[in-house]
Amino acid sequence: MPNSPSDVPRRVKVQRRGPLLVEGPVEVELEDGTTVSSDRFRVALCTCRRSRRYPWCDTSHRARSSGSGDGPAAKG
Repeated sequence: MPNSPSDVPRRVKVQRRGPLLVEGPVEVELEDGTTVSSDRFRVALCTCRRSRRYPWCDTSHRARSSGSGDGPAAKG
């Protein structure tokens, strides 16, 4: 993505216990050097690394209930 003084800065919203919300479109460089992109107007980037669609958030960070009431819901 070009990076010139005329580019409007991207807005990133940080949420406690949630994904980073980034105004798109975006390109994300992963640890192995590969690049993934999205042309959506806003993307949610996973910060818990539980997502099956990493680096995109699939809401795996949300508390899940077992439904049986035998234990606490997972936190993340």
